[in-house]
Amino acid sequence: MRIKGKTIFFDSPPVITGHAGVVGKKEGEGPLAEDFDAIFEDTTMGQQSYELAESAMLHDAIIRALSSAQKSPSEVDMILSGDLLDQCMGSAFALKDLEIPSIGLFGACSTMALSLSVGSMLIDGGAKCIVAGTSSHFCSSERQFRFPLEYGGQRPPTSQWTVTGAGSAVVEQMGAGIQVKAVQIGTITDLGITDANNMGAAMAPAAARTIHDFLRDTNTKPQNYDLILTGDLGYTGTQLLYELMQQEYRIKLEGRHNDCGMMIFNLKEQDVNSGGSGCGCSASVLCSHIMKRMEKGKLKKVLFVATGALMSPTSSKQGNSIPGIAHAVLLEV
Repeated sequence: MRIKGKTIFFDSPPVITGHAGVVGKKEGEGPLAEDFDAIFEDTTMGQQSYELAESAMLHDAIIRALSSAQKSPSEVDMILSGDLLDQCMGSAFALKDLEIPSIGLFGACSTMALSLSVGSMLIDGGAKCIVAGTSSHFCSSERQFRFPLEYGGQRPPTSQWTVTGAGSAVVEQMGAGIQVKAVQIGTITDLGITDANNMGAAMAPAAARTIHDFLRDTNTKPQNYDLILTGDLGYTGTQLLYELMQQEYRIKLEGRHNDCGMMIFNLKEQDVNSGGSGCGCSASVLCSHIMKRMEKGKLKKVLFVATGALMSPTSSKQGNSIPGIAHAVLLEV
């Protein structure tokens, strides 16, 4: 492992040997339906609460990823996961019966990139096999961060729909699969956005900063990648990202970029305002649609930049701004 600027390069790249992305009913009605490993028509998952349903969904994604890698839980050194719920309880209840040493992470919607990054560094440090994952659920997230579902509050055009979904990836020292060539742990960026219904605006500056720093450290341009994938800026945040990259760094992303929050839903037909959000958005898209395209040779070099809004119910009620962060993972086949 060597570091240049803010980017960590792996001389012996860790390998993603298994992966899975699962979603709920609404997400299964979107344009990526054929690539998800499971679509749950009952988003309660037979559980007594939406929070437990989210845990059941994450547990399912982890088991599917392990099966894909032909690994049993006993062969995993550590599992890294987090979510949007208080104290990351969605992950805690998902993992508690797996008997795997666990590391809880909070990166908000950037958690999939964060867990892959930290897990890859653990592999480089000597671990043989780790699992990275995360999840979100529309109903559990809405009532924690905004209003009870029964309130029926109006959603402004800038708001995003929290994805009911989960993603998981198995990372090993060696094997056949997608290589993690480099990662970058993001820097918190805060331009003073306070609107909890405009996550895209809060996260776009962090995404621009991380993408710029990664391109600088690797001496590359957007044209060097098949895809620069953010998650989850949605439509509003994506437009702001393009403006920031052009104004601040003179870099044009259009044509090489897409956003998980725009990919997972049909914005015109599914009434999701600015698109998808939540930990499970980029996790489910990356661990199903993107990785399957990479394995088929349709994508060879992907820069995955997951974004997170580092807010809490308390900070929002106190009128504080919403700091953003974005972590980057370079994937190659």
